[in-house]
Amino acid sequence: MLDELLRQLAVWRVELVLFALPTGLGLWLYVRFGLFFAIAAPVALVTTVLCVGPLRRFLGRLLHRASVRRHLEAAFHSLPGVLSEKRPRIVKITRTAFGDRVELVLWRGTSIDDLVKVEAVLAASLGVRQVRCVANPAKRNLVTLTITRDDPFAIASLRCPLLDAKRTSLWDPIPVGVDEEGEIVTLTLPERNVLLGGEPGAGKSVALSLLVAAAALDPEVDLWLFDGKVVELSAWSACARVFVGHDVQAAITVLEELAAELDLRYDELLRCGVRKVSRAEGLRLHVVVIDELALYVAGTDKKSAQRFAELLRGLVARGRAAGIIVLAATQKPSIDIVPSALRDLFGFRWALRCATRDASDTVLGAGWASEGFSASDIAGAHRGVGLLLHEGDTPVRLKGFHLDDDDLRTLVQRARQLRGLPAGPVGS
Repeated sequence: MLDELLRQLAVWRVELVLFALPTGLGLWLYVRFGLFFAIAAPVALVTTVLCVGPLRRFLGRLLHRASVRRHLEAAFHSLPGVLSEKRPRIVKITRTAFGDRVELVLWRGTSIDDLVKVEAVLAASLGVRQVRCVANPAKRNLVTLTITRDDPFAIASLRCPLLDAKRTSLWDPIPVGVDEEGEIVTLTLPERNVLLGGEPGAGKSVALSLLVAAAALDPEVDLWLFDGKVVELSAWSACARVFVGHDVQAAITVLEELAAELDLRYDELLRCGVRKVSRAEGLRLHVVVIDELALYVAGTDKKSAQRFAELLRGLVARGRAAGIIVLAATQKPSIDIVPSALRDLFGFRWALRCATRDASDTVLGAGWASEGFSASDIAGAHRGVGLLLHEGDTPVRLKGFHLDDDDLRTLVQRARQLRGLPAGPVGS
């Protein structure tokens, strides 16, 4: 009984303190100066707090965190099993655009697996849309619990900021989408390669188009396009230095040309006494785009497929320091298409919705699904939503910006103009 009373006092401590302060002030003033001051002073205090914006917002944040803490404590207390007795310690609560992010410390004898098993129970107890738990890779007793009240990705499509850009510089961050907290997610491509994967209809082609558009709008960038399906990248063909269709032999020839270019660039770096291309050197960046990867590395001609894969691995492994960026996409994320030896060379990995946890791990890396990051959990209705592993230690859930056919035509014509090419039908 006493333990329960103390627990209730602890979870209501913020509200009790906020109630006790004006009440105590009123009582003290009543004893010293009489009834008028006992009433006037607390009223003036409350009025001041409500009228002064920073104070009002501070109080609102304080009360919100207290409410979240109280409801979480109650939810933990009602859980079955070990978590009811060894409730996680709440160390920090941060309000987000669509809910809250809570930092927890787990007690000995409990693990992230215990929390993951009861995510749905916690969401029901809190009356929210979703609760998701992710462990800190460095310290397994630290857990981030994300409470989602509103669907952050309910909006049908997000307008791409590139539509408002007269031109870009690929050395600058590229806006690619919005995360669960409503913040814009960016990618900086120099010295990086990007692997994109997802099932058909997940939004992979649009995600790839965002990156291609950013490169095309920089006239100092050379585009090398490999389009196994012919139609996905054809809109950008006029802006490209080279455009290759489904002819694997032609693709191999172009990759060999790129390998020679890579050697020349390393000779230039050696001559300049630098280890990598930078903005100051003035060397043009090269962006190599491959869609669909499976059509080149899993064809019927095994020898050609093997040669293509060999050249691609060399380009991905050595190209980034020389200013050659590879963007590769596949709708068949499997180990035979993207072996770990190739996948691990890609610094950035973007998994759109995948059919299985294994397919998601093929893109992001082995083990991420077991850590709570699986693109197979993304709802089919959430086109364009994916998991992006980039600058941080863990993947970020985001919804990519959208480009429809009209947007694509607008960006292609702008890119052609920037590159001194005549206007013409998209794909010509």
